[in-house]
Amino acid sequence: MQSVINSVKGTALGVAEYLTPILKESKFRETGVLTPEEFVAAGDHLVHHCPTWQWAMGDEGKVKPYLPRDKQFLITRNVPCYRRCKQIEYVGEETMVEEDDQEGGWVETHHYDESSAAGVEEKVSEMTLDGKAEAMEDAENTQDDDEDDEEAGDMEEFEESGMLERVDPATATKARKAELPKTSTSAEVDGDSVVHTRTYDLHISYDKYYQTPRLWVVGYDENRKSLTMEQMYEDVSQDHAKKTVTMESHPHLPGPNMASVHPCKHADIMKKIIQTVEDGGGELGVHMYLIIFLKFVQTVIPTIEYDFTQNFSMKN
Repeated sequence: MQSVINSVKGTALGVAEYLTPILKESKFRETGVLTPEEFVAAGDHLVHHCPTWQWAMGDEGKVKPYLPRDKQFLITRNVPCYRRCKQIEYVGEETMVEEDDQEGGWVETHHYDESSAAGVEEKVSEMTLDGKAEAMEDAENTQDDDEDDEEAGDMEEFEESGMLERVDPATATKARKAELPKTSTSAEVDGDSVVHTRTYDLHISYDKYYQTPRLWVVGYDENRKSLTMEQMYEDVSQDHAKKTVTMESHPHLPGPNMASVHPCKHADIMKKIIQTVEDGGGELGVHMYLIIFLKFVQTVIPTIEYDFTQNFSMKN
């Protein structure tokens, strides 16, 4: 029943998007939306700082005239997904970001209580390079000190100890299987000791109706075989599956429907984040939009490990 409702909504929104005029004037700070030009600028910033993301054109017949032909949407491939969402325990760590919502609201699965943080907005507003850089520097200094204190090893003694002898592959495989925690991953280990896992291709398109980015995901098993709809829902927070995340046709690619994070709440959440940053004395430029977007969308697909942007600072 839910899939039928989503299909009807998708058709209606398709008509509404066609009739919606292209946003010309920037309303980023006021409402959290983007013009097509601002989407391209944010995409260029993401590609520059995170080279795993690239621009793509898609199908020739689906090119949007309000976007550059070679910058229709963004894509990153082969993103690992080691666990299913049901393997993550969210006991006491869920909250409703948007409670007054007929569609069930937006559930933030990685919520922190008020004593430690204030949800997605505060986690995003506190991102900074300083702490990470200091930690890396401390680790490097500690490693250098350890290397200075230790004497160089004697290779003859090392050879005599038998450490260079060939290890029986069968023994190594058994040992590897024994070391793997049973609850840490759903991947299997075969005879060659290779850990297999799911991978995802992620796309970010511009939604003309909602005037925000929209995330699309398509998953594959360890043999690069496409995952079914139900299998992909296993990697989505169960509070969002079939509600926030629905199966719809891709705006730039032909073929079967893809899983997509519905953009109806994106502008509201982005507006709150902008306000939080400004209340703290900072300023969030429009070029940072997609980096922040990827962070709050992570609450919907928490086990797909695509976010490598934590080291970017939004503070003056």
